[in-house]
Amino acid sequence: MKEEEIPQDKSNLESANFKELCYAVDADGNYTTKKSTGWNPKTIALNNAIQEINERVNNAKQRVLKGETSPIEYYMELHKMDVPILASYVGMWSWRVKRHFKPSVFKKLNNKVLGKYAEVFEISIAELKQIKE
Repeated sequence: MKEEEIPQDKSNLESANFKELCYAVDADGNYTTKKSTGWNPKTIALNNAIQEINERVNNAKQRVLKGETSPIEYYMELHKMDVPILASYVGMWSWRVKRHFKPSVFKKLNNKVLGKYAEVFEISIAELKQIKE
C-alpha cells in the first residue's frame, strides 16, 4: 500500500485521539510507517466485538440477579476474561473457578479466596458479593 492510500476513515480510534501505525511504501519505494485514524471494515468488526462483549456482560449480570450464577462470572466478563485467564490470575485450577460460579458454593467461600478474586477485579470483597442493578 502506498503512503497516500493509508485509510483515514472515521473510527473509535479517532475519537480517543489515538492512531494506528501502518506500514506503507513511500514515493521512493522504501517501506515507511504512517498513522491511520481507522478503516471502515476494521471499525465495523471492532464495534461488533464490543457489542458482543457488552451483551455477555449484561447476560452475566442478569444471571447473577436471578441467582443462576455468582458475581465472579459477571466480573470475569466485565474484565474481558475467560475461565483459564481468571484461573491463572487467582492461582487456581479452571475447574475450581467454574465451581465458584455456583451461587451455593460462592456463598461458602472464605475471605481469603474472595480476596483473591477481589484483588484481580480491583474491587473490595463487599463489592464482589453485591451486584447493583
